[in-house]
Amino acid sequence: MKEAILYRKLNEEPNRSVKCGLCSHNCTIPEGKRGICNVRVNVEGRLYSLVYGKAIAAHVDPIEKKPFFNFLPGTKSYSIATAGCNFRCKFCQNWNISQALNGQNSKIGEGNIHIPGSNLEPKEIVTLAKKHDCKSIAYTYTEPTIFFEYAYDTSKLANKEGIYNVFVTNGYMTKDALDTISPFLDAANVDLKAFTDKFYREICSARLDPVLETMKRMKKQNIWLEVTTLVIPTLNDSMDELLQIAEFIKSELGAETPWHISRFHQDYKMMDLPETDTETIHKAREIGLETGLRYVYAGNLPGDSGENTYCYNCNELLIKRYAYTIRENLIENSKCPNCCAKIDGVKIDGNNL
Repeated sequence: MKEAILYRKLNEEPNRSVKCGLCSHNCTIPEGKRGICNVRVNVEGRLYSLVYGKAIAAHVDPIEKKPFFNFLPGTKSYSIATAGCNFRCKFCQNWNISQALNGQNSKIGEGNIHIPGSNLEPKEIVTLAKKHDCKSIAYTYTEPTIFFEYAYDTSKLANKEGIYNVFVTNGYMTKDALDTISPFLDAANVDLKAFTDKFYREICSARLDPVLETMKRMKKQNIWLEVTTLVIPTLNDSMDELLQIAEFIKSELGAETPWHISRFHQDYKMMDLPETDTETIHKAREIGLETGLRYVYAGNLPGDSGENTYCYNCNELLIKRYAYTIRENLIENSKCPNCCAKIDGVKIDGNNL
């Protein structure tokens, strides 16, 4: 176990409770108990991470899989995760690892807490990233906020080696957490799961506003931001709600912020809903473009034209994709070769790494 870096002691006898300052749940945790994430425990009045150095997943992925389309396109990202999550999304596609600790007794020391994963230290992660020619390390699959100390130590080492750091996150971190990681965090893809607090409370066991505030802070701190919305039939697929999301991105995050609109498929506790039809994804993409967003992408539709990057000024095809594979990248010096409009992103042409 490793002691947490963002908490405070409440000195409430006899419980010796602590207040976690990592995510917006702001859990008050009595002695011997764990927070909502199930991976942070109060031991004798000190808060510890149970998952430090315990990777439940470690893979080499294309950066497009995260998804990032305007950040280091065509490169590989060394991707890691630990068990646990601070959300309870009923549609989670990685529920077998994000919810791996649910159902275990919350009291430490009773012999029934097993932390799945393999030992993998931060310096080993950086070494493996370099070995596999990965330009970035992605903290992904589950929620990186809950393995914050692990990600933080790894990101500092990666930064020294010239390797980028990216979060794929639900955006529920506190301001203190973001301020702590931001000097080493180059990009984030935030899941904006819906635009109603009702959805967040009933489907994710969380709230909407902290997510919106995190994204606005990220933009102010010059962290490259992309946004993903999984469109779920009957729950968040109304054109009015999708318009609200598009308008929020345009007004609060900027027209240059890519929006990924992904197709839902049945998973975890949502096996009774149909897959999102292609027409809904296309309509949502049109809404984003008509609102003034420069880069709106269709997700989970391999071969769809909405996977490509087009010039927002002249509509020239710039990056041709099939799923996570780039077939062609025509961007030159971050500009459209047809009209010379500046294309937003980080090392977007793939030839300037």
